Amino acid sequence: QDYTWEDHGYSLINRLYPDVGQLLDEKFQVVYNLTYNTIAMHCGVDTSMLRRAIWNYVHCVFGIRYDDYDYGEVNQLLERSLKIYIKTVACYPEKTTKQIYTRFWRHFKHSEKVHINLLLLEARMQAALLYALRAVTRYMT
Repeated sequence: QDYTWEDHGYSLINRLYPDVGQLLDEKFQVVYNLTYNTIAMHCGVDTSMLRRAIWNYVHCVFGIRYDDYDYGEVNQLLERSLKIYIKTVACYPEKTTKQIYTRFWRHFKHSEKVHINLLLLEARMQAALLYALRAVTRYMT
């Protein structure tokens, strides 16, 4: 919580590489906000809580926690098989198998599962950037 993308990472990367911060931020926002407002066979669903839970769970896996987020949502919204999938893809991508992929969200469309992959990969990238940029900040001060 003491080093966030919005408050620190974005501005530092823009200072080091002008316009790159804006491009990365737009990329993160596009994936984070991507929704068809559907879940499985249900239409007109607000998926923002689910997307936020996935994003924050990925950050949590990498040791980044936000004190203004209720992590109880993660346990309510993400079933165990989805958590296993997210952790495997984020931490051990070489161990990802078709079996793990098919085990979570059996009644969901592949496009929804692809969106999960996009979310977790972008959240993972942002987490890695936060660690790197924090190290650069410490070096500079």
